Formats: sequence, structure tokens, C-alpha cells
Amino acid sequence: MKENNITRIKICPRCGKPYHDVPALSRMDNETLICPDCGTREALESIDVDQAEQDEILAIIHRTRRGL
Repeated sequence: MKENNITRIKICPRCGKPYHDVPALSRMDNETLICPDCGTREALESIDVDQAEQDEILAIIHRTRRGL
């Protein structure tokens, strides 16, 4: 059986940006699927990491993923 490798692009309901990676489950309601970046931001917000540091952490994650 041949598999279909179509990439599905989803729109994040939190930030409104398109994404195609595996979604994260929002901590806000434990039901809504959000993009991985917003999932990371929600986790960091839960431990009081400020916006500037969140941006730095996400930049590091993105650089690391590109290097794989």
C-alpha cells in the first residue's frame, strides 16, 4: 500500500500563523491544538519567563532545528 506524503498546513488559533509541525496542546483549555512555538511560549509563560527571553529561546530552537 502506497502512503500519501501530503504536508498539511494548519493555522494556529493563538498566533494566526501557518505551521506544519506536530501541534502542541494548549495549556489554556487542554483541548486546543496550537503551533509548537505557541506551545513553547505557553510553557515558558507558566514559569514567568519574560517575552524577550522567550524570543531568545525560540530563536535557539529554530537555529538548532535547521542544523539537523
